[in-house]
Amino acid sequence: MNKLFKQFIKSEDGVTALEYGLIAGLIALTIAASVTSVGNELKTVFTNIVTSVTAAVTASAG
Repeated sequence: MNKLFKQFIKSEDGVTALEYGLIAGLIALTIAASVTSVGNELKTVFTNIVTSVTAAVTASAG
């Protein structure tokens, strides 16, 4: 039993898998934050476009 425990402690396979999991999680968080930021910026751009077009239509109708 003691030999099995020592072999388990020396094994690095689980550590490598954990590291890859953490890296994948950080990448997912980065992507989510980027998409949210870009989405908010696009919303602002399209809101400005709608405001400008509405103002132009209102000015030409009046």
